[in-house]
Amino acid sequence: MKINDLNVEGNRSSRRVGRGIAAGRGKTAGRGTKGQKSRAGSGRKPGFEGGQNPLYKRIPKLRGFTPVQRAEKVTVTTEQLNDFKGNVDNFTLYEARITSSPSAIVRVVLRGDVTSKVSVHLQGASPQAVKAIEKAGGSFTKTERVKQTSSKSDDK
Repeated sequence: MKINDLNVEGNRSSRRVGRGIAAGRGKTAGRGTKGQKSRAGSGRKPGFEGGQNPLYKRIPKLRGFTPVQRAEKVTVTTEQLNDFKGNVDNFTLYEARITSSPSAIVRVVLRGDVTSKVSVHLQGASPQAVKAIEKAGGSFTKTERVKQTSSKSDDK
């Protein structure tokens, strides 16, 4: 293929407007007469509605509330359960410094084998992790999250 064989339709030069009567687009150059759009640099910012209060200012704004203390989500592996004996719950994991708060949402996932017999009382577990816990002779019970107590005192 050669350059002269290419069939290129684009790159048509734009019409030069405002170059006198003979050019066919002289005087107002197709902009009409007077008005904001006939002037040079006549751009309007997005959302401008001719002086009317724009839509984005007329509609009510979302004034929501984001709680400061969101529940921490922690993942515990089945391998970490080997360090415990008996019951494993949020308070046990908090005392072992695995979670930073007893009110954290804790989920058990399968990674490694479970060798110790433990009774797990947490917020969630993968099906494979539950099978591994039960295979080791333990049990899993899904419990609700421990509600965080308010640290404010009611002294008046």
